Amino acid sequence: MDVTVIWAAIIALGVFMYVSLDGFDLGIGMIFPFFPDTEERDMMIHSIAPVWDGNETWLVLGGAALLAAFPVVYAVVLSALYLPIVFMLVCLIFRGVSFELRGAANKTRNLWSLAFICGSAGAAFFQGVILGAFIHGIPVQNRVFSGDAFFWVTPFTFFTGMGLMVTYALLGACFLVTKLDGDMQQRMHKLIWPLTLVLLGFIVAVSIWTPLTDAQIATRWFDSSFRTRLYPVPVLVLIVAALMYRSVVVRHDNAPFVLALLLVLLGYIGLCVSIWPYAVPNSITLAQAAAPRSSQIFALVGAVIIIPVILVYTTAGYWVFRGKVERGAHYH
Repeated sequence: MDVTVIWAAIIALGVFMYVSLDGFDLGIGMIFPFFPDTEERDMMIHSIAPVWDGNETWLVLGGAALLAAFPVVYAVVLSALYLPIVFMLVCLIFRGVSFELRGAANKTRNLWSLAFICGSAGAAFFQGVILGAFIHGIPVQNRVFSGDAFFWVTPFTFFTGMGLMVTYALLGACFLVTKLDGDMQQRMHKLIWPLTLVLLGFIVAVSIWTPLTDAQIATRWFDSSFRTRLYPVPVLVLIVAALMYRSVVVRHDNAPFVLALLLVLLGYIGLCVSIWPYAVPNSITLAQAAAPRSSQIFALVGAVIIIPVILVYTTAGYWVFRGKVERGAHYH
């Protein structure tokens, strides 16, 4: 297999793992307002306390892999999306700081809870803005960003920003169902189906909006050989949504989280198929953006070593801290 394709797969894996894992962390922050009780918020925090910072490893991996394998894309994307990336990182910093200080604070605990909510929501929103700007196309000339600093400020990017917020909120609610029981778990179950319906609405809207505003994606979806690979996706989304409804009705512990991850995966597959073989949609292909083969192979040796290590310690962390979070429990 072409080493360029291998690197594209590694980056795609890193992005998906980040969205899946840090997504529910951010989602828990966004559903904080539904649970004003301090003890309940403490339980929500303790459910992710052992793993939240490790989840962000995948964001670092994705950025480093992009620089190593596709430096042209790294330069274009960072130049084009510098502001929303900075805003996202600032929100992640606020989220991380509030996560640590909230437990030690007394008089200012509510203030740090607000910072946790706003940091989580802001990070999710700006990640969605970055995604929307990437899908809509980055202005490029001679493999260099040619737009202005605010090209990303459009109704479409703001819409995708809100869509990703809903996605993360759903992941957060589903994850908490696996970690909590009793009254809190039942209330989480009540959040899941409305969030699923809102997410399906965003999926439908983006699926209509995107081909109407991008002729190349419209061709890919309806007139090219790739369309046969996309046709099963909406059917599978409906099947997963139906299974989600049933899992909520029967109050299943683990099925909602698995099904939420499947919804994310199906949307991600649709995105990857839609933009293939472009590294920057409609501007730069993977082959055009790739680093020299020797550089890719050299970096691949490190990736082959480090990715299994990340997978092992991530799995170990979730295994060690498996089980339900009880009232009054604390993670130190």
